[in-house]
Amino acid sequence: MALTATPITPRFGAEISGLDLSKPLSEEALAELIDAMNTWGVCVLRGTGFNNETHVAFSRSLGHLETAPAVKNRPRRHPDTPEIFDASNLTPAGEILVDENMVLHKKGDRLWHTDSSFMELRSAYSLLLAYEVPKKGGLTYFADMRSAYEDLPAEIREIIKTHKAEHSLWYSRLLAGFPITEEEIDERPKALQPMIMPQEATGRTAIYIGSHAMDVVGMPRDEGRALIKYLIEFATQPQYTFGVTYEPGDLVIWDNLTTMHRGGDFDLFNERRDMRRTTVREGDAPEHADDPFTAYFAASTPTN
Repeated sequence: MALTATPITPRFGAEISGLDLSKPLSEEALAELIDAMNTWGVCVLRGTGFNNETHVAFSRSLGHLETAPAVKNRPRRHPDTPEIFDASNLTPAGEILVDENMVLHKKGDRLWHTDSSFMELRSAYSLLLAYEVPKKGGLTYFADMRSAYEDLPAEIREIIKTHKAEHSLWYSRLLAGFPITEEEIDERPKALQPMIMPQEATGRTAIYIGSHAMDVVGMPRDEGRALIKYLIEFATQPQYTFGVTYEPGDLVIWDNLTTMHRGGDFDLFNERRDMRRTTVREGDAPEHADDPFTAYFAASTPTN
């Protein structure tokens, strides 16, 4: 049975059927899935039946998987599958999270962003699997950064073609209310990223920006941030966005190099939302094992 893509919007997002997910994908099926991702940017697979292990195995067919960071005094929720990034509102013990700092840290995920743009090693695909979903809310919203780029005023396209932006995880956390100062952020690691992302497979170009972006190189801070704000607001107009609702077992794959996304609101202190993500690094697998996220968080830890 061949893959079938049912568009969610005319140019962006599709629901995928016709894949046999009970076994590893054939080369032909994998090629069809990659082609669908190139075309639609976001693909939704319903009722996968995946668990942590099969989620990881399926994701690995798309490329090298990142390892979730090992953060001091914060054990992983899924130690047997370190490729699983926890995107839930739960503690490692499976209880609803109430720690104020952690709640504020995770609140940054509700701002428009692209995963890992604060890392020099960019993420390509993210694969988010639903385990438990709230009765109301908890959607994931996506923005089509290719169509937005194509519709930008020509003078703005010319500016972002030749500029880069500095990205910091901690800047998006500041915007979401996390207790950190700009001075502290300036002392922590940042990544320099282009403001556009050409896509060789389609010949299209995407805006590459989001709430992690804090400065535009070569512009005064206020001017650069005004440009970043403009780009995010332009790309998140209704004609470029849609939201995905979940049932347990549903999987969403998105291309971080051509989309932005954000988590939707829900009653996070009274409803469980257990979502787990794998992340495929852009480019080829490294020659030697590495753990850049753990290194990033270690370098972000104050020494005094």
